[in-house]
Order: sequence, then C-alpha cells, then structure tokens
Amino acid sequence: MRSERVRLFQTLPHTCGYYAERTAQNLVIDPAAPQLDRLYGPALEHGFRRAGGHLYFPQCPQCRACTPCRIDVEHFRPDRAQRRCLRRNADLSVVECMAGYNAERHTLYQHYLRSRHAGGGMDEADASDFRRFLTAPWSPTLFLEFRLGTRLLGVAVTDVCLTGLSAVYTFFDPDESARSLGTFAILQQVDLARRRGIPWLYLGFWIEGHPKMDYKRRFRPLEVRTAEGWTRLEPDG
Repeated sequence: MRSERVRLFQTLPHTCGYYAERTAQNLVIDPAAPQLDRLYGPALEHGFRRAGGHLYFPQCPQCRACTPCRIDVEHFRPDRAQRRCLRRNADLSVVECMAGYNAERHTLYQHYLRSRHAGGGMDEADASDFRRFLTAPWSPTLFLEFRLGTRLLGVAVTDVCLTGLSAVYTFFDPDESARSLGTFAILQQVDLARRRGIPWLYLGFWIEGHPKMDYKRRFRPLEVRTAEGWTRLEPDG
C-alpha cells in the first residue's frame, strides 16, 4: 500500500462464519505494526476490514464469495423501503459519541448477541470481549447511538478515515425489529459521511445470495472490489 512496507500473515484454516461446511483463511496485516492508524485508510481501499485490533482480508483457497463493498455517498439516494425506515425512526435521536465500554452499551450488546447469535460463541460476551471486538487503541472509532428519549435502542460502531467511513458493527434492541434498525444505522452512517465530505461508506463484505449478507446490494449505487479494482454493482434486472 503506497510505499509502506507491511508484513502480512495468513491465519490457519478455520470454519467459515458464513458457510459452516466451508473452510476459511484470512490475510492479516501485522497487528504489531506501529503505523496501523495510517495504514487503515489505504487498507479499506484495498478491501480490508477491521475486527478488534486486526485488519484482515479473506483469502480462502477454494472460495471467493466475500466481496468488499462500499456505498458511493455522493450519489446514494434511499429507495422507497429505506425512506419508510427513516420515517419509522423519526422519533429517535442520533448522537455521535466517543467509542468505548459502558454498562448500558454492554447490556444492549449482550441482549442483541443472545437473540441474534445464540450458540455462536459470542453470546456471553463480557466487558473485555466488548472492548476487544469493537474498539482498538489505534482505530478512529466513534459510536452512533440511537435513543428513544433516554432509552438506548442501538449503536453503530463506525470508523472514520479521511477517505471513507467503515461500518464495523451494529447492535440494537432485538425487540424493536419492526424499526429495521440495521438499515437505519447504514442510512445514518451515509448521512454522517455526507456531512463530513467523506466519499465512501465501506460495508465490509457482500456475499451474493447469502440470506444475511445480500441485503447490502439494496444500498445503491454500491461498488464491489474485484481483481480488476472497484466497479459498480449493477442492479438486478
């Protein structure tokens, strides 16, 4: 990336988090590199993603399903369903907050994981798990909090680089599913990027046809990164 000399490591094979019958491996930028904060923006441009203190890219020997994707912020316009989502959540306040642990956020995070990821190994996350997964000392992270009055309904963990925001993770009250808070979070991150003059919102990986990952194609225009570089994903039909 640019003229930086960066060590890359490859993880050992492990069970894929998206397809249980497949084996996955990742390329990881040296987590001890002193310049990770400066590398982060270029790493996003190259399709990497942050999880905790690691910047990684899927490098699976027999699968290329995970495709980096990003929203073109300037040209994005919400579709009808997304406009309805905004109207449903017009009663919420959206607050930019310093990233970090507190008991209120942790309680919501645990409730979300126990509902959405029961038995997946994350559903008993303690305070150290929260900090280790969602934040990193070098990462330019903020939390977008969604509140109904004083009640915390959701948090969008958002990394802010000069040329792109990264939607790292969103957790919310699973009892408020009718609000579509996951969609609302992305729309608020697009708005944040627009207000700051940042051209891209990186959504991690798109997996065509996957029941939990294909929703990203609804945020148009969406770009995906292939071996030839970034290209616009054409809508179905």
